[in-house]
Amino acid sequence: QVQLVESGGGFVQAGGSLRLSCAASGSIGSIKVMGWYRQALGKQRESVASITSGGSTNYADSMKDRFTISRDNAKNTVYLQMNSLKPEDTAVYYCNAKRSRGWSMYDYWGQGTQVTVSS
Repeated sequence: QVQLVESGGGFVQAGGSLRLSCAASGSIGSIKVMGWYRQALGKQRESVASITSGGSTNYADSMKDRFTISRDNAKNTVYLQMNSLKPEDTAVYYCNAKRSRGWSMYDYWGQGTQVTVSS
């Protein structure tokens, strides 16, 4: 099992910045990818960014110039630095971990953290 705890959400004005953190615990040795998703009210959950165990990153096109994902292996923590925030970035942000076990891959989710950007 993997437990994920997010922090760092909040309220910010347009153009501002926030940094989200996701601390992983449990069976973290077999985590292959960690990432962030978001879900705005009335919309489907969408991928924001991800980082592999080897450090390779991937971003949604609309966020790659403003958001940066990083990880601190010593702290088992993944970060999402969000700059130049826009009202349309308002959503609940979820941390995700993909853990391998045998031939299968399992998804784990954090509880979510609210990000609200005012215009």
